[in-house]
Amino acid sequence: MDSFVDGSGYLAACTAGLPTHGTLAAMRADLAEWEHGASTPLAYGALVEEGRSLFARIVGVDPARVATGSQTSAMVAVAAAALPDGAEVVVPDGDFSSVVFPFLAQAHRGVHVRSVPLDRLAEEVRPGAAMVAWSAVQSSSGEVTEPEPVVAAARAAGALTLCDLTQAAGVLPVSAAPVDVTVTHAYKWLCAPRGVAFATFSDEALARLRPVQAGWYAGEDLWSSCYGPDMRLAADARRFDVSPAWQAWPGAVAALRHLAAVDAASAWRHATGLTDRLADALGSPRSGQAITTFPDADGSALRALTDAGLTASGRAGRLRLAFHLWNDDADVTRVVDVLGGLSGFRPVG
Repeated sequence: MDSFVDGSGYLAACTAGLPTHGTLAAMRADLAEWEHGASTPLAYGALVEEGRSLFARIVGVDPARVATGSQTSAMVAVAAAALPDGAEVVVPDGDFSSVVFPFLAQAHRGVHVRSVPLDRLAEEVRPGAAMVAWSAVQSSSGEVTEPEPVVAAARAAGALTLCDLTQAAGVLPVSAAPVDVTVTHAYKWLCAPRGVAFATFSDEALARLRPVQAGWYAGEDLWSSCYGPDMRLAADARRFDVSPAWQAWPGAVAALRHLAAVDAASAWRHATGLTDRLADALGSPRSGQAITTFPDADGSALRALTDAGLTASGRAGRLRLAFHLWNDDADVTRVVDVLGGLSGFRPVG
């Protein structure tokens, strides 16, 4: 907890993480360098490569399988653009729009998105499906999907898999290795500044997907890739890189250094332990998740927490609370004090 700024009462890692002191120091130092004209593309490039390696460690793959970017939807769009005309994509009902919209945007060439209940995702994958796409942790509810049945069903059907790890990496132990494509924005549980995202690619995905967003940063040699018309792209996942948002990277690398050094299983036990204690205190079932939600159709519970100086969020008619490394039992107590005294609040339903 001491590595982060004071996060007392901040229950919104699912919206945006908090910075470590190292992240703030790195960003301030970068601003000072920029102020004096001392920042260079080469220095930023070195940070990008360190960030690539740190993220690869967090999700359990070789750095050569990691591409860097700025937004998850743009990375999903690369996978969507590679699908054949008339392809079927299977997604869970209500998944985050950055996972779903890039596929819906391919409707003009017959790509069909079939939305199914989350708890039946694996069972609903039929032969002939081209891709299965889902979030490891649902943004609206915090529900965790075990990847093994989905990956097995997709393989049996001959479909590629795409998983968004944005609400998982940094708190839930995850492995990108079994999935063809993963996408992750690092500004939530990985606590980086917004503007740093990652994708991973299997051998099959590297063979089948085209880097339709390729620019100079996708070149095998960056500094000989600045001008056309000759194009020689990187042989590994770097061919899917986009030019980095430079000033986000010093803080992102500092954050990734910290999160890569944290045992993910311990982080998950810490977060889920707090949500379980909250559930016990409010008399609701334990979720075993880092994100927990309660009915709040009129937003009164969220307003009450906000008025009490707590930071939470509301999604899909429910109050959403997230516990991360900076939270402790005192945060649980503060939530219980507010919600327990709120007329009309029901923790179930």
